[in-house]
Amino acid sequence: MARIYRDSVMPAAKQLKGFKDGLLLLDPDTGKCMSISMWETEDDMIAGEASGYLKEQIAKFATVFTGPPVREHYEIILQT
Repeated sequence: MARIYRDSVMPAAKQLKGFKDGLLLLDPDTGKCMSISMWETEDDMIAGEASGYLKEQIAKFATVFTGPPVREHYEIILQT
Protein backbone atom coordinates (compact mmCIF):
# COMPACT_ATOMS: atom_id res chain seq x y z
CA MET A 1 0.00 0.00 0.00
CA ALA A 2 2.77 2.42 0.87
CA ARG A 3 4.38 2.02 -2.55
CA ILE A 4 1.10 2.63 -4.41
CA TYR A 5 0.33 5.63 -2.20
CA ARG A 6 3.80 7.15 -2.60
CA ASP A 7 4.34 6.42 -6.30
CA SER A 8 0.85 6.89 -7.70
CA VAL A 9 -1.72 8.44 -5.35
CA MET A 10 0.37 11.34 -4.07
CA PRO A 11 1.70 12.48 -7.47
CA ALA A 12 -1.86 12.45 -8.84
CA ALA A 13 -3.18 14.34 -5.81
CA LYS A 14 -0.52 17.03 -6.17
CA GLN A 15 -1.99 17.86 -9.58
CA LEU A 16 -5.38 18.75 -8.07
CA LYS A 17 -6.29 22.33 -7.22
CA GLY A 18 -6.16 22.99 -3.49
CA PHE A 19 -4.50 19.71 -2.44
CA LYS A 20 -2.11 20.46 0.43
CA ASP A 21 -0.80 17.17 1.83
CA GLY A 22 -1.57 13.54 2.47
CA LEU A 23 -0.71 10.92 5.05
CA LEU A 24 -0.97 7.14 5.07
CA LEU A 25 -1.30 5.69 8.57
CA LEU A 26 -0.98 2.03 9.58
CA ASP A 27 -2.01 0.16 12.70
CA PRO A 28 0.76 -2.47 12.77
CA ASP A 29 -1.25 -4.77 15.04
CA THR A 30 -4.32 -5.00 12.80
CA GLY A 31 -2.95 -4.03 9.39
CA LYS A 32 -5.67 -1.40 9.11
CA CYS A 33 -4.66 1.68 7.09
CA MET A 34 -6.03 5.18 6.99
CA SER A 35 -5.37 7.81 4.37
CA ILE A 36 -5.71 11.46 5.34
CA SER A 37 -5.77 14.20 2.74
CA MET A 38 -5.67 17.91 3.47
CA TRP A 39 -7.16 20.53 1.18
CA GLU A 40 -7.03 24.31 0.97
CA THR A 41 -10.84 24.53 0.99
CA GLU A 42 -13.82 22.21 1.26
CA ASP A 43 -14.81 23.22 -2.28
CA ASP A 44 -11.40 22.06 -3.55
CA MET A 45 -11.88 18.70 -1.80
CA ILE A 46 -15.37 18.28 -3.28
CA ALA A 47 -14.12 19.20 -6.76
CA GLY A 48 -11.26 16.72 -6.44
CA GLU A 49 -13.67 13.95 -5.48
CA ALA A 50 -16.12 14.88 -8.24
CA SER A 51 -13.36 14.81 -10.88
CA GLY A 52 -13.13 11.02 -10.65
CA TYR A 53 -9.76 11.21 -8.91
CA LEU A 54 -10.96 9.50 -5.73
CA LYS A 55 -12.64 6.60 -7.52
CA GLU A 56 -9.54 6.11 -9.68
CA GLN A 57 -7.21 6.05 -6.66
CA ILE A 58 -9.40 3.68 -4.65
CA ALA A 59 -9.39 1.23 -7.57
CA LYS A 60 -5.59 0.96 -7.28
CA PHE A 61 -6.02 -0.72 -3.89
CA ALA A 62 -8.72 -3.21 -4.89
CA THR A 63 -6.43 -6.21 -4.40
CA VAL A 64 -5.49 -5.25 -0.82
CA PHE A 65 -8.83 -4.08 0.58
CA THR A 66 -10.63 -6.53 2.83
CA GLY A 67 -13.84 -4.49 2.69
CA PRO A 68 -15.23 -1.32 1.19
CA PRO A 69 -13.38 1.86 2.19
CA VAL A 70 -15.07 4.19 4.65
CA ARG A 71 -14.92 7.93 3.98
CA GLU A 72 -15.22 10.55 6.69
CA HIS A 73 -14.74 14.29 6.48
CA TYR A 74 -13.19 16.42 9.21
CA GLU A 75 -12.28 20.06 9.45
CA ILE A 76 -8.84 21.07 10.75
CA ILE A 77 -9.46 23.39 13.67
CA LEU A 78 -5.89 23.60 14.97
CA GLN A 79 -2.54 23.00 13.32
CA THR A 80 0.71 23.80 15.09
